[in-house]
Amino acid sequence: MADFCLRKRVAHLTSVHPRYDTRIFVKQCRSLARGGYEVYLVVADALPDETKDGVNIVSVGEPVGRMDRMRRATKRVFQKAIEIDADVYQIHDPELLIVALQLKRAGKVVVFDSHEDVPKQVLAKKYIPMWIRPGVSGVFGAVERWACGRLDGVVCATEFIRNKFSVVNKNVIDINNYPSLDEFSSALARPDDEPRQICYVGAISRVRGIREMVRAMELLPSDIKLALGGKFHEAALREEVESYPGWRSVLELGWLSREQIPPVFSNSFAGLVTLHPIINYVDALPVKMFEYMVAGLPVIASNFPILERIVVDADCGICVDPYDSKAIADAIRYLIENPVRRREMGENGRNAVLQKYNWGFEEAKYYKFYDRLIAATQEK
Repeated sequence: MADFCLRKRVAHLTSVHPRYDTRIFVKQCRSLARGGYEVYLVVADALPDETKDGVNIVSVGEPVGRMDRMRRATKRVFQKAIEIDADVYQIHDPELLIVALQLKRAGKVVVFDSHEDVPKQVLAKKYIPMWIRPGVSGVFGAVERWACGRLDGVVCATEFIRNKFSVVNKNVIDINNYPSLDEFSSALARPDDEPRQICYVGAISRVRGIREMVRAMELLPSDIKLALGGKFHEAALREEVESYPGWRSVLELGWLSREQIPPVFSNSFAGLVTLHPIINYVDALPVKMFEYMVAGLPVIASNFPILERIVVDADCGICVDPYDSKAIADAIRYLIENPVRRREMGENGRNAVLQKYNWGFEEAKYYKFYDRLIAATQEK
């Protein structure tokens, strides 16, 4: 990084994400702190302010419900942002685009971080009546394009999202959520005995394939277990899948910290990422798949074109119809019965991450992006 950026102040703003969010805190904020920036992270939670890994985390208080978050918490985030008086602000939530524009009017350098294609995501929101989803999606898309066209840049989680924003803003970059190489190195150590469990770690919901995963366990030998790490979004869904015969083969681990995940990987022989083909998943790059890969686990992934291209090119797993429990079970059985091939796929996946899909490459791009932003502030 260039010397002129040392100790320049950067503020990341979110009213939605947790303070230790993998993309925001673990990757972006910590990288900027290591690169010499004075980094602030403004969040909306009930925890006290703290400094962690060189990042100053400041809370504006936990909102009560969605409407309170979108109204009062948004105002508190803006007030705190002004107090911090940063050289660059990075906004992480669509509802904070109004804050982004307010900061621009105050003469600040502001970028938007698009984690997902929100207009597409709206089309799958169950709490929005189906008949108005297209209209809401279209209106939000127009507002998003108008606002981001007035900002100093857009950071995008995928190449697909980057291509969308490049039409309205010249300073657009994709910073992918690829894993850090050192975070899962301990997961490479395997027990002496062959592992007899597969794993899924992440949010647990219908569209992330929990029903089909548990159903698949019914078709496998009873000594094969599914290590399930994460929280259920719906209590009713948990009760439903608990009633399936395959639940007897589930090891429910609950929510896992980053430090608790590598041992789960170490004791597994494959990782599941069988998302349903809803509109905001088919063009996404699920970070969990790359975390399985860097840990040396073959993956069983949904047969979306974007995932098939990665898995087939790297020869690091098997793609299946995520609605087909038998296909998921057949893929698991193949990996059980072919240990040499399984280890080969695991090694191929790790090599693919080492050569291409890792945070080190993304971090270098991110530094250059910020160097340009800081240079722009000095020209003003």
